[in-house]
Amino acid sequence: MMLKMNWFSYILINILETLLRFFPFPCKTGIVKIGNPNRNSPVLITGNFHLTVTRVKRALKSLDAYLLVSNSRGINVWCAATGGLFTNHDVISTLKISGIEQFVDHRNVILPQLAGTGVETTPIKQKTGWKVIWGPVYAKDIPMFLENNFKKSTSLRKTRFTLIQRLEMAIAWAFPISILVSLIIIAFWRETILPINILIWTLSLLIFISFPLYAKYFKSKRGFGGGGFQLISWLILMLCLIGYSLFINPLSLGMILRWALLLTIVIFAISMDILGCTSVFKSGFHHDRLLKVIIDGNKCKGIGFCQQVCPGDCFEIEKNKKIATMPRADNCVQCGACIVQCPCDALHFQSPKGEIITPESIRKYKLNLMGKRLVKV
Repeated sequence: MMLKMNWFSYILINILETLLRFFPFPCKTGIVKIGNPNRNSPVLITGNFHLTVTRVKRALKSLDAYLLVSNSRGINVWCAATGGLFTNHDVISTLKISGIEQFVDHRNVILPQLAGTGVETTPIKQKTGWKVIWGPVYAKDIPMFLENNFKKSTSLRKTRFTLIQRLEMAIAWAFPISILVSLIIIAFWRETILPINILIWTLSLLIFISFPLYAKYFKSKRGFGGGGFQLISWLILMLCLIGYSLFINPLSLGMILRWALLLTIVIFAISMDILGCTSVFKSGFHHDRLLKVIIDGNKCKGIGFCQQVCPGDCFEIEKNKKIATMPRADNCVQCGACIVQCPCDALHFQSPKGEIITPESIRKYKLNLMGKRLVKV
């Protein structure tokens, strides 16, 4: 199947599927031919989240390659892999069923780096003969990655929370919340639908666009934890509302209380999991956010798989000593990719109380929506 897409279709898909970002959006699985691939062309795999597939195809438009779309249940690769919905079993199935072996002479398949939390490479090699190569974090960097002969610089393997990403998350939150709130208040407070929607969109945009200004407080666990961020936002908006009532248009006490309730609901809905909406922090609902990655120096051989899959660029490999270190451990998002991919089982999670979560447990049990390792794969 060879597909072409014009700019209008591409922009329309990005707008619509950003508005519905939090809902599964599956597309057809199978082989997609990009350009005019031959028997030496690269083979890449991604999940069947439609927006991801669209962006990957756009990134590859000037290349000749085979793109295998695997079943990730219509969810983006990182969330699907972390939740056990996109695993090595899905990759193995795709490689076998797609018939890709008939089209190429090599046996190298490029997987998105963010699939490292749930896709084990060893079983893939054992059962299919295909060697997994971890590609860059972002689709736009794939051409550079291929041009550099599969070598990844720090910029290609580290996640960022750019302005564009923050705008997308603001829209992804504001749209469903504005629809839901409008449906709730339309029956008894119809006249406020417009101002409340303006508030929702403005607040969402402000919270996410300004994220770098207060991100350091989340990182140091000061100031905005435990509902502090929501409380401060609520107080600021209430002061604005009271100021409006005093100097512009007097409001009754009942009206102020009604707005106070709405502000509480809106602020909580938009900001209840700010951390989980970023690519640089663990979800506030996940218990793993309190864990630390520990390196067992007696087992580590300095192979470097941890460095290749770490989205926080936490690791360095000391080649002389043949051992991995974590000089940037503060960047760790506790995704567990390093633990899953280490062939020496030299890494594990440790809780603040000293409890250990073994590599076997990380590989076997994935995270459910509330961040508990209950999903068995």
